[in-house]
Amino acid sequence: MTSTATSTLPQLLADEVTRARRERTAIDSLTERYGDALDLATAYQAQRRQRPGALVGWKLGVTSRAKQAQVGVDAPIYGFLGPEHVLDLGEALVTGTHIQPRCEPEIVFVMGRDLTGAHVTAADVLAATAGVTVGIEVLDSRYRDYRFTMPDVVADNASAGRFVVGTPRPVDGIDLRLVGVVLEKNGEVVATASGAASLGHPAAAVAWLVRALDADGEGLRAGDVILSGGLTAAVPVQPGDVVVASIDRLGSVELGCR
Repeated sequence: MTSTATSTLPQLLADEVTRARRERTAIDSLTERYGDALDLATAYQAQRRQRPGALVGWKLGVTSRAKQAQVGVDAPIYGFLGPEHVLDLGEALVTGTHIQPRCEPEIVFVMGRDLTGAHVTAADVLAATAGVTVGIEVLDSRYRDYRFTMPDVVADNASAGRFVVGTPRPVDGIDLRLVGVVLEKNGEVVATASGAASLGHPAAAVAWLVRALDADGEGLRAGDVILSGGLTAAVPVQPGDVVVASIDRLGSVELGCR
C-alpha cells in the first residue's frame, strides 16, 4: 500500500463505518479487506475522525482478563461517548435505530475533576471521582453477526450504541471489586458477576484509560461519564424487551425497548 493510501486509510475506514451506522446496515469485517494495514493505531485514528465536537465521556471494552485471552490481546480498548449516545432515565431504546443491539451492565464513574498522566493508578481515579452508579450500555456492532478483530471494533468506536445511567453516589466505603451484579431480561436473571470482572477492579480499568489517553495528549475532564467495561455477556434485545441492571450498593436501572 502506498504512503498516500496509508495516510487516507483512517478516513476511508471512518467513512465506511459511519455509513453503515447511518444506513443501519451491517458490513463485513474491515480486516477481511484491508488486512495488516488495519492495525490498532490506524483503527484509533479512524475512531478519532468520527468524534463529535463535544464528548460526554468514554467507554471501555474487553476489560475481562478471560476475554482478553480469548481474543489474543493483553489490554482493554476504548471508545468515545457523544451526546447522541445518551439515553435519559425512563427513555425507551428504539431498537429500529440500531443494527443488532445488545445490553450489558456497567459500573459507571462520573469524574469530579480533570485527570491526566502516564502513571495514574486506581487510587488516583477513586480520589478524582465525584460518584459511581449502575448503568446499561447498549452495544451495536456495525459488523455482521458481531464478527470482528480488535482493530475492527476499535475503528467502530468499540461498538458504542447508547447508554443509560442511574443516580451517582459517593464511592467512599464501597469496595467496587466485591459488589454483586445482576442482569435481568423480561423478569428473568440472565447473568451475574462482580465488579472485579472489569480488570480486577473497575477503577483500575479507568486508570488504564487515563494512561492510554495520555499517550495521545488527552485525559479525563470533570463531569465525564466513564463506562468502565461490561461485567457480563451482552444480551440481544428487541421491541417489547425490558432489561434491568442491578449492582449491590449502587442501585438499579431499567431500560425498556420498543
